[in-house]
Amino acid sequence: MTIQTEPRSAPRTPLTRQRVLHAAVALADRSGVGSLSMRKLAQELGVEAMSLYHHVANKDDVLDGIVDIVFSEIDLPEDGADWKAAMRERAISAREALRRHPWAIGLMESRSSPGPATLRHHDAVLRVLRTAGFTVEMAAHAFSMLDSYIYGFALQETSLPFETSDELVDVAQTILQSLPADEYPYLTEMVGHALQPGYAF
Repeated sequence: MTIQTEPRSAPRTPLTRQRVLHAAVALADRSGVGSLSMRKLAQELGVEAMSLYHHVANKDDVLDGIVDIVFSEIDLPEDGADWKAAMRERAISAREALRRHPWAIGLMESRSSPGPATLRHHDAVLRVLRTAGFTVEMAAHAFSMLDSYIYGFALQETSLPFETSDELVDVAQTILQSLPADEYPYLTEMVGHALQPGYAF
């Protein structure tokens, strides 16, 4: 006699804090941080909303965590590195992280409970500046100035009317065609420069 058995369902991946936070990053990347709620996050994970509270305290805790994930994607400057080269590499890495997660631009310095990756990042940047001879005051000014530039540039990039180099060429050509060169000679020159091969905003 053959006994029929029900097929076993695949085991469910256990819910962890990191799984919750990475799902929140994916949701924010796809729909913006404004779409992030505990209910939608639970739907993203295929669980009940109440089960999330075993791993995160509330939405603020989620925001703290996903900002920390973005900071973890920014390359840390190495010990003994030239401070100018280190700050440039850090700026490039931060820009790349913010291009992947544009929703994070306005949140990076907004958290009152920074996570370990955030703290490591800030301490590493300050270490490079201080060991290069910056005073505490000048290191603070330099850090603020660099971040203002990086975040401002990243924010500007999100509002540009193009995403690819081909789209940039189309936009620049359209502007150039309608631009009286005799009235705006320097602007015409700049737009023409943007049409050169290899130009990067």
